[in-house]
Amino acid sequence: MRYLVTGGAGFIGSGIVRELARRGETIVVIDDLSTGKESNLKGLLDRVEFHRASITDLEAVGRAARGADFVIHLAARTSVPRSVEEPLETNAINVEGTLKVLLAARDAGVRRLVYAASSSAYGDQPTLPKVETMAAAPISPYGVTKFTGELYLQVFTRVYGLETVALRYFNVFGPRQEPGSPYSGVLARFMLALLRGEQPVVFGDGEQSRDFTYIDNVVEATLGACTAAGVSGRVLNVATGSRVTLNETLRILERLAGRPAQARYERPRAGDILHSQADIALARKLLGYEPRVNFEEGLRRTWEWYLSEYGRAAAESRPGTAM
Repeated sequence: MRYLVTGGAGFIGSGIVRELARRGETIVVIDDLSTGKESNLKGLLDRVEFHRASITDLEAVGRAARGADFVIHLAARTSVPRSVEEPLETNAINVEGTLKVLLAARDAGVRRLVYAASSSAYGDQPTLPKVETMAAAPISPYGVTKFTGELYLQVFTRVYGLETVALRYFNVFGPRQEPGSPYSGVLARFMLALLRGEQPVVFGDGEQSRDFTYIDNVVEATLGACTAAGVSGRVLNVATGSRVTLNETLRILERLAGRPAQARYERPRAGDILHSQADIALARKLLGYEPRVNFEEGLRRTWEWYLSEYGRAAAESRPGTAM
């Protein structure tokens, strides 16, 4: 089968590309490398038809989609804080870009499009766990754009007959997640700070909780959604069904790193959600999904990867370390 992966050089995208390559599938990637990196596809570029282009370029997306059986749409501006600072740019990529990917998929006659939706669609509703039947109530421009993408999927299924599935990812983490940006995922930032001997920064009191989901679980659910029967037009949570606070996470990282993680607590950021936990019963039923890697095991694997990739450079950057 031929798969088009938008954002395929990114953190989640490269994980999906690696698994598709392992399965022997034909892979096309479109990525403008604004956040993705070719190095994420190291050892795979000879297996991939790579298009360096933005999803906002309809002609480029159309070329990439030709002959595709499935489209996995991951390309997006994914940062909540950046969406608060740059709502127009976030909308252009996440809404207009998604519309162009849908148009290209429709016109190419693909069998199904699977979309990386987001738990941010639920907003900060106090009810836990989050169930797909709950009303959407996003509290950030990012959340609005990702939920708008879901609505477009439903319209394309109803109006054009394009099979679509929206997967609401919850706090995905793992190897190859970029740690060096102020917009990076919290676990990536925590790990880089520990490697550098710096204080991890926590926005809020650290008692906010997340359903952190290891990348391998997300890859399994996403590829399952491409071929599962009876799921077109559905919205499904992809997570572990549990949650852990940031303070608890820091204690686990202390054990892994063998050093204290004395956080610096700062004011909460606009758009951040207090608690997040998914009900994954529907994904279990329809996809046969099971989160095989739990949080602590995923954190251990991720820490070992960051240690191997960034450990030496981070140690050299510590104050008082000879260069």
